Amino acid sequence: MSHSTQPQPMTARRSGPLKGNALVPGDKSVSHRALILGALAVGETRITGLLESQDVIDTARAMEAFGASVERLGPGEWRVQGVGVGGFSSPETVIDCGNSGTGVRLIMGAMATTPITATFTGDASLSRRPMRRITGPLGLFGAQVTAREGEFLPVTIQGAADPLPLRYRTPVASAQIKSAVLLAGLNAPGETVVIEAEPTRDHTERMLAGFGATIRTEVTDEGHVITLTGRPELRPCAVAVPRDPSSAAFPVAAALIVPGSEIRVEGVSRNPTRDGLYHVLAEMGADLTWENDRIEGGEPVADLTVRHGPLHGVTVPAERAASMIDEFPILSVIAAFAEGSTVMNGVAELRVKESDRIDAMARGLEANGGRVEETRDSLTVHGTGGLKGGATVATHLDHRIAMSFLVAGLVSERPITVDDAGPIATSFPDFVALMRSLGAELG
Repeated sequence: MSHSTQPQPMTARRSGPLKGNALVPGDKSVSHRALILGALAVGETRITGLLESQDVIDTARAMEAFGASVERLGPGEWRVQGVGVGGFSSPETVIDCGNSGTGVRLIMGAMATTPITATFTGDASLSRRPMRRITGPLGLFGAQVTAREGEFLPVTIQGAADPLPLRYRTPVASAQIKSAVLLAGLNAPGETVVIEAEPTRDHTERMLAGFGATIRTEVTDEGHVITLTGRPELRPCAVAVPRDPSSAAFPVAAALIVPGSEIRVEGVSRNPTRDGLYHVLAEMGADLTWENDRIEGGEPVADLTVRHGPLHGVTVPAERAASMIDEFPILSVIAAFAEGSTVMNGVAELRVKESDRIDAMARGLEANGGRVEETRDSLTVHGTGGLKGGATVATHLDHRIAMSFLVAGLVSERPITVDDAGPIATSFPDFVALMRSLGAELG
């Protein structure tokens, strides 16, 4: 795969009922972590169900650059021969993380306490995203950081030769900050502690435990406290990647708002730090049926059946934001087709994602006949049961903005065009094919 520089416009048109099985890809967050921890283990890690998107491929290439052996054995099946904690070597080339904020921030953490030097870059979107929230705590371990304007890519990190363990309270609810600190703590002596006011997605903690690290989580008067014992010998293990609930949200949303639709999504993650959207949808009156709950690869999964039906607006509390931070764009579309207002609180973090997602969604909805209000930390969508459509939406190189408005176009009065569908490949390379297989009119 390569990072395309030519925009790829795409249009979604009013479609008939969507039917069938939606085989959504593997979870992006788990895929990144499986490659990184496999590279930090001693021996061979086998991964099945890996998301083969551009973001994840970039992380695989980065692990090779740091000295691990990474091999694709078949669709979704990969093998990583790790070099052990502290075993990374200095890469010979710049680490290009493309569009992936998760990839670049986690990899920075993984190398920051090893005495090597690496330079990180990315595409135009990633180069606008703040990195100080990661490089700041990494500097407290003893790493030396140089960044454009002190904050942006390209970033060069000289890893700490004598790292210090860290006790760190995250300034915002961010699994990326937490995970970067924990990965850096792997090669620091003693205990590294991360304190969160609100719990964020816990894939890193689950996977660290699966690879043999000593890690514990407790709720205290300080908040959600995660303690990691440094310098373990991580053991390789088999990782079965569950299907991504954030990717599943797009066909789920389409089925909810396209009349007559009924689809099934098998094996989707039900991790309680990731399922906020599905609680919101239930509160909106969505027809969702969960079956066959089970554990795969240390993560709870289940099969979901979704049917079209009437929806009503709700208020999303700020404390739920961390468990659905990537799903607010598609929730905004669903809210436009509901009756009444949906108020989304605690969403300021959306302004520093691949784009300013609050602004991008608000402008796109307005252009297509929607009514919205926004503040720094909230977005309100006044649902009227539909959108007029007819406009071209600026996606700002953001895959979730592109997919959200393509879903909206499937049921709007007039077609909706996105200016660039190319970035969808960063997280959901088969999105268009999957949606077409269900009956969506995309082209």
